[in-house]
Amino acid sequence: MPEVQMLIFTVIGLALLFDFINGFHDTANAIATSVSTRALHPSHAIIMAAVLNFLGAMYSTGVAKTIGGDIVKSAQHVDEHIIIAALAGAVIWNLITWWFAVPSSSSHALVGGIIGAVLVSVGADGLNFCGIGKIVLSLIGSPILAILTGYVTMTVLFRVFGRFSPSAINHKFKKMQILSAAMMAFSHGSNDAQKSMGIITLALLSGGYIDVFEVPTYVKVLAATAMACGTAVGGWRIIKTIGGKIFKLEPISGFAADLNSSTVIFTATLLHLPVSTTHVVSGSIMGVGTAKRVNAVRWGVAQQMLLAWVLTIPCTAMMGAAVYSLVCMIFR
Repeated sequence: MPEVQMLIFTVIGLALLFDFINGFHDTANAIATSVSTRALHPSHAIIMAAVLNFLGAMYSTGVAKTIGGDIVKSAQHVDEHIIIAALAGAVIWNLITWWFAVPSSSSHALVGGIIGAVLVSVGADGLNFCGIGKIVLSLIGSPILAILTGYVTMTVLFRVFGRFSPSAINHKFKKMQILSAAMMAFSHGSNDAQKSMGIITLALLSGGYIDVFEVPTYVKVLAATAMACGTAVGGWRIIKTIGGKIFKLEPISGFAADLNSSTVIFTATLLHLPVSTTHVVSGSIMGVGTAKRVNAVRWGVAQQMLLAWVLTIPCTAMMGAAVYSLVCMIFR
């Protein structure tokens, strides 16, 4: 097998592995609230999330084009070695944060890995700083927006349903949580699965297998399937962190968090902007908890997540740079 062809297959394999890990790493985003409030049985929630993640991943390719086209200036500045290094750095970071049950962003990890590998290989001239600025702004701004809109959503629900007894309200919202969890799973797939689609398409373009940056249908199916399979495996460590350690959720607050998260994420998908679904969901839970009582939120857990948020891009950039040097030693 020619070296370039072998490298392309390696890229595709790593991208699908990244998608699979992204699936079980981020399962908590879609089902943590409904599982923690017992609106859904865990096994039923995971099956539903897997199916809707797949359907969401097939929805569009706008985010894929942003990831594949806005980080580097052109496909000429990217080769298979760079993409392999970026994916490897992101996969390693996801596994580390999953092991320690720290919710982190697969999007941040992938962007950081690409930046680090490109800096080592071709230097800063290969980076599209305008595009990176837009991506980073969406990654940083989306959880802040989620906190604010989560607070507003929960406040509105309190005003509308505050005169009813808590037991009656929670009984009704347990059923509504199934709908909000389904919306969350679909929106998660519509944004997160597209990141590996963009990477695979970029590799195919740089290798000369396609002429323009358009995501082939088979790439969409492969990425969607990998994420759905990862979701089906489940990521119970992070589910426990998001579902119970940030704020003690009730059905009405779980519904508010899921509804708010799915709205923010799907809006970003429509705008072709990648966001961290992990941080959007966490931000929504913080906003919903704050609407009830500020000290109801466990801000110590929030600080740990903020630290992971800040460290992800520089850490994965260093990992991407290190792996790039190793890949070059092996293949060159």
